[in-house]
Amino acid sequence: MDFNLFMNDVVNSARKDIQEAGYKELTTPEEVDQAFAEKGTTLVMINSTCGCAGGVARPAAANAIHFDKRPDHLVTVFAGQDREATERARGYFEGYPPSSPSFALLKDGKIVTMVERHDIEGFGPVDVVNRLQNIFNEHCAEV
Repeated sequence: MDFNLFMNDVVNSARKDIQEAGYKELTTPEEVDQAFAEKGTTLVMINSTCGCAGGVARPAAANAIHFDKRPDHLVTVFAGQDREATERARGYFEGYPPSSPSFALLKDGKIVTMVERHDIEGFGPVDVVNRLQNIFNEHCAEV
């Protein structure tokens, strides 16, 4: 088996998972700036190919948004794949080190809080859904 073909399949599957959940993929720094300039709350899912992304973070991202309160905008950048877009997004996460997978909640383009890798790895999807929904409850409007 060719490693590059295998990794392309893994990456494409990871992209498809998060897009099907309703997240808009940002692949350039310009797309990041444009999305983060939107008024309201924005949930950013920093995607990756690791096991905790596929087994915990992406399922949590898909399920957490089925809640009375949720962010106005859902976007994703892909660490290790869309490097410039990810780097630009991380520039907005002042005070937080690079972490993937992770989630950032922005309000009017400013970081409010993050769910970092150490909050995801070793936990189950339901734990992360609960953590995200607690953040939504505190910072997002009712849908």
